[in-house]
Amino acid sequence: MSTSSCLVLRLAGPIQSWGGPSMFNRRETSPEPTKSGLVGLLAAAQGRRRADPIEDLLALTFGVRTDQAGTLLRDYHTVSDYRGRPLPSAAVTAKGKQKPTSPAKLTHVTERFYLQDAVFIVAIVAPDDVLVALADAIRNPAFPLALGRRACPPTQPVLITPVGQPGSTAWAGELLDVLGQVPWYGGHSQRRQLERLKSPPRHLDLPVTLDDPAGDDIRMDLPTSFDPRDRSFTSRRVRQTWVRVPSPHVDNPDAVDAADSHDPFAILGW
Repeated sequence: MSTSSCLVLRLAGPIQSWGGPSMFNRRETSPEPTKSGLVGLLAAAQGRRRADPIEDLLALTFGVRTDQAGTLLRDYHTVSDYRGRPLPSAAVTAKGKQKPTSPAKLTHVTERFYLQDAVFIVAIVAPDDVLVALADAIRNPAFPLALGRRACPPTQPVLITPVGQPGSTAWAGELLDVLGQVPWYGGHSQRRQLERLKSPPRHLDLPVTLDDPAGDDIRMDLPTSFDPRDRSFTSRRVRQTWVRVPSPHVDNPDAVDAADSHDPFAILGW
């Protein structure tokens, strides 16, 4: 019986933005990395141009674990012409010159949203030779890596190697099992919050989203092409679940198991 192997990435930085279907003046962010953003990150690492085929990357199976959800940042912009002239519209004349807005619009307002201090663990299932090639590209990216937008570079490390196997790249196991093996990568603020608890938990339950053709949820974030002349997306199905990982306080004598602590939703089976 064959055993699955996974590549594991840590996606963290000051800001991230996983746009999803947002358009025009308001660019929102999804609460976790989109498949479009993940495929784009791998394509950039491999040096693919926007018009290059991506079918092989679309066939990869992804799992995303949220180690630190982060907080929402709203970036508010106004745009105007310093000469006091009306802003141009998207319409052009027969000679290709932009028309002025009608009625005249002197100020353009845009909003962009980001996740601050978020941390995600991404596992990717693929054959071993594909994982080796992807790992090499992540270590030596052809184009700069970005967390959803070019203005959002990741912090290091991006590639996470198996615990106790510094020379190995791939993690052995099924997607959900691997996401349960990777240690928690919460930031300093999250760790300090746990330290302040009178009885810190021995384990942490972390939300996970998995590619699953039989999943109950639908995401409209599967790209079919990044070509600017024919950029398009379709839907995919996902399954949402949880994994339990040891907390940094597992050896603390005052730590308690989550099952032993008060859980107001336990009676509902959540």
